[in-house]
Amino acid sequence: MKIYLDIETIPGQSEELKEEIANSITHPGSMKKPETIAKWEKEQKPQAVEDAWRKTAFKGDQGEIICISWAVENEPPEVVMRDLGGSERDMLETFFAQVMQSIPRGRHPGIEWVGHNVKDFDLRFIFHRAVILGVQPPFRLPHDARPGSEFVYDTMTAWAGWKDRISLDALCKALGIATKGTELGGEEIDGSKVWDFVKAGRVCDVATYCMADVERVRAVYKRMNFINTEEADQKAA
Repeated sequence: MKIYLDIETIPGQSEELKEEIANSITHPGSMKKPETIAKWEKEQKPQAVEDAWRKTAFKGDQGEIICISWAVENEPPEVVMRDLGGSERDMLETFFAQVMQSIPRGRHPGIEWVGHNVKDFDLRFIFHRAVILGVQPPFRLPHDARPGSEFVYDTMTAWAGWKDRISLDALCKALGIATKGTELGGEEIDGSKVWDFVKAGRVCDVATYCMADVERVRAVYKRMNFINTEEADQKAA
């Protein structure tokens, strides 16, 4: 049984994390004059701290999940999300429970997770957050699967190999599959913009984008495996 998966993440929201990052960033060692250092602290450090903090969205030990979308086989994508400040733990528990409802009894070991960079990012991030929040998954999350595992099909590595990378957007363009932006009336969104959308109160748009990526991943998977290619293209368009 295949489950197509995508998540969207945001920087860690704890004040302690932000303070820790701010304290860790200092002026360049080449600066010696007090007035030069003071100028850097005032004019450049705030942006340096902001940039470093935003990067925590890509680390499961610091960032947080804002929404999870998945689709079982050919079913429509589902999504769980939370508002900024909402419970990430509750969202994870809901995700696990809803996936369990879709799994035929006794089929847990038979799940094949499909996604773009799904092993090293999506599955690993979910695993990290589950451990940190104390939410035990009711099924195996193969975040540590070896190359060629029957439990994970990663469209990125299947296309680019284990030592190279390709974005989902670039792969969709190569295959003639609808790319990012079509689901929001032409307004583009990607992982680097998720926090800006969330901060603006547009979590529902992020969820729409997340579900569209699940559709794109499914279309890419079917094209790469020569399965119902016309149907896959129609669903992604």
